[in-house]
Amino acid sequence: MERGAAAERMNELRRQIREHDYYYYVLDQPRISDAEYDRLLAELQQLESVFPDLVVADSPTQRVSGSPLAGFGPVQHRVPLLSLGNAFDEREVRDFDRRVRQTVGETAYVVEPKIDGLTVALVYENGVFVSGATRGDGYTGEDVTANLRTVRGLPLRLQREVPRLEVRGEVYIEIRDFERLNREREEQGEAFLANPRNAAAGSLRQLDPRVTAARPLRIFTYAVLYVEGAELSSQWQTLQFLEAAGLPVNPWRVYCSTVEEALAVCREGQDRRSQLSYEIDGMVIKVDSFRRQEQLGSTSKSPRWSIAYKFPAEEAVSRVREIVVRVGRTGVLTPTAVLDPVRLGGSTVSRATLHNEDLIGSKDIRIGDRVVVHKAGMVIPEIIRVLPEERSGQERRFSMPTQCPECGSPVVRLEGEAAARCIGKACPAQLRESLLHFASRGAMNIDGLGPALAGQLSARGLVRSVADLYYLQKADLVGLERLADKSAEKLLQAIARSRQNRLSRLLFGLGIRFVGSRAAQQLAEHFGSLDRLQQAETEELLQIPDIGTKIAGSLQAFLANSQNLAVIAQLERAGVNLSEGVSARRDGRLAGKSFVLTGTLADYSREQAKELIEARGGRVSSAISRKTDYLVVGAEPGSKLEQARRLGITILDEPGLEALLGS
Repeated sequence: MERGAAAERMNELRRQIREHDYYYYVLDQPRISDAEYDRLLAELQQLESVFPDLVVADSPTQRVSGSPLAGFGPVQHRVPLLSLGNAFDEREVRDFDRRVRQTVGETAYVVEPKIDGLTVALVYENGVFVSGATRGDGYTGEDVTANLRTVRGLPLRLQREVPRLEVRGEVYIEIRDFERLNREREEQGEAFLANPRNAAAGSLRQLDPRVTAARPLRIFTYAVLYVEGAELSSQWQTLQFLEAAGLPVNPWRVYCSTVEEALAVCREGQDRRSQLSYEIDGMVIKVDSFRRQEQLGSTSKSPRWSIAYKFPAEEAVSRVREIVVRVGRTGVLTPTAVLDPVRLGGSTVSRATLHNEDLIGSKDIRIGDRVVVHKAGMVIPEIIRVLPEERSGQERRFSMPTQCPECGSPVVRLEGEAAARCIGKACPAQLRESLLHFASRGAMNIDGLGPALAGQLSARGLVRSVADLYYLQKADLVGLERLADKSAEKLLQAIARSRQNRLSRLLFGLGIRFVGSRAAQQLAEHFGSLDRLQQAETEELLQIPDIGTKIAGSLQAFLANSQNLAVIAQLERAGVNLSEGVSARRDGRLAGKSFVLTGTLADYSREQAKELIEARGGRVSSAISRKTDYLVVGAEPGSKLEQARRLGITILDEPGLEALLGS
């Protein structure tokens, strides 16, 4: 075929393939068989191999990149991708409507299903897809352009050409595809994916686009973030515009004149939820008029013109296959029901907490029982009732073991307590859980010390108490499973940073019975140092608000124990701060530098970050000014981020702050 005819045929093939992609992936109405589609694609691939200079970026053959990415670069969103406020019942929706009407008067709403997927922002220039990013913290996302190009339902060229269009959408996996994906993973001996949302998010964030291309990702678009060459005045018009441009839009959307009509759609959504091919966890209600949306405005976190009506928790019926026991850091044995896997609350549930032996007895839960399982949001699933009418007679009653399943020590139940405890002094499970508690974010915040590593440290005898963490060397760590040089260095840096924490965090991290984070803070603030606390009499302890006889007695018993005193002495020798003030070992690397914090940091509380900055001579202020040197930005930052950008202030994310702080 001569060049001119080839170019003409290639353009026709691309047009046909795009059209069939639209009918198949967007409208779910395939017009030709898979074999016919494959023939068209094969012909195009053959022509492009003969005339490679005629290959265009938006060709259907260019969806899958050929090599892995080095990483995801940051993308600053032109328009913040805010999250939605939630309503959990109809009263809260009516309150939302009342606030809207007080500001803008009577208004219409558009109601759409709330897809449980991963939010993305898409950019088209002159009708061609040029880039895409994850939502991230709403202000900065990750560049996943190469991976988005593999999503079949996402057009690489629009049916309507506009100079520039930025669109918000949701990437998701249909339930049937998710189940098929898990069946395939099971056959290959791979771990199950937890739920469709996590599967979609993980698929889109693969460094190798070929992996993403193999995943059955779909997308719905639902908002225009920015547009040139078109005038849009309402959400309803926007959805029609997106659809006309060839972008996938959920066909289920309802225009409502009143809030009562909107609530009726929400009830319908709850009824239809189980019949949909994709997961939804609620319905989104939006003020239709853009003019009214502008009048209502937004907070730093969410728009005032939209709300998500979240569906109530789901219930499902399953069977108790076994009851297993886990040993916690205080030696408490906690029974857990192992269930037949069941879909519940957007994920597959296979376990439910049983708390203690008394609860099992009061609900008469037996191994083999059919039970009703309940899950609300992120709460651990629980068995709310048994179905005794479905018993076969083969069910077995559960009894708490008399010996610890981890170390074989006796299990006792103290008078007046519901919990059974292992009394073994060297129980590996208690040490493992103690390490996890000590390293947790609310305590010493040692990033990188998770369950697997804690188990290895205790099993190999590298750590026999929490104090031993501060004596670990790199050589101790690099031989452990899944811990390479870089991971070992990061862990040691995190341990080193934790030396400077305040006494209140240490007290909580030590896991003293009944001493929670609030009590630890009050004790630390009152006494100022661990040495002063050790000298305190019962009467002085009881003068502190919220410190009763139970906490005082437990604290004194802990501080009188020779093993605990040895641990404290080890901590002191390791240079761990034992006072409520910041450790005296300060340096001046940040002297004269002014910081402001905004948003939620992943690994530090505001107080922790402030302590670390001040320990290095820096100063933390609550307000942005021209004298501010750095703005530290976490998730969902406020208006300070925009102020800092206008003033040209250096903006740090969490890794940037850590780099500045050093080890």
